[in-house]
Order: sequence, then structure tokens, then C-alpha cells
Amino acid sequence: METSLETVALFSLKLAYEEEGLSPILRDDLVMGDYQRDVFELLVRRDDVETIQFKMNECLGLAMDALGGIEKPLGRELNRLSVDFGQARSVAQMNAPLLALKSYLKDIL
Repeated sequence: METSLETVALFSLKLAYEEEGLSPILRDDLVMGDYQRDVFELLVRRDDVETIQFKMNECLGLAMDALGGIEKPLGRELNRLSVDFGQARSVAQMNAPLLALKSYLKDIL
């Protein structure tokens, strides 16, 4: 799960900040500091659903802005998937919506 959380954060930040022709954002870039696998591993181990969702919402909000917001088709779908993720009440319940987010972001990158 930690890898998927890190990947969703990375894909979201790529959408928000990566510009064509410049160096790509990588997992070890400074912008990924609060969204690295070991940070998520600790949060998952603590079963800290609220903090995980907060961190993901930060990244997904940036991605949403990059997609043009909820008014655009890509933004509407991202919003729907984000809501599904936000409704999880346990780490186990996060898995399916997280994988859907990861797949969706990968497809639009």
C-alpha cells in the first residue's frame, strides 16, 4: 500500500509541476519529501487514516487544479475517485480506491 500511496502522490505532483522539456519529477526530489514511501509506511503502521487522507488530498487537489478543476471531464472523474478514497474508514478500505486513483492518474499522464 505504501508504494501505491507514494505513486499517487508522485503522479499528482507530476501533473501539477512537471513541465515539458524540463527534468522529470522523481521519487527522490525535494517536492516528494512529505510523500515518500517510508512516511506512508509509518502512517499505515499506525493506522492513521486521517493523516494519510490529508496528505493524499493535498496532492490530489494540486492534480485537480492542473486538470482544470471539477468542471472538466478529467477533473470530475478524479474528484469521484478522490471522494471514494476519502470515504474509507480504515487502511484496508483504502486499497481499492487507491488502486483506482493510481490507475487513473497513470492513464492520464
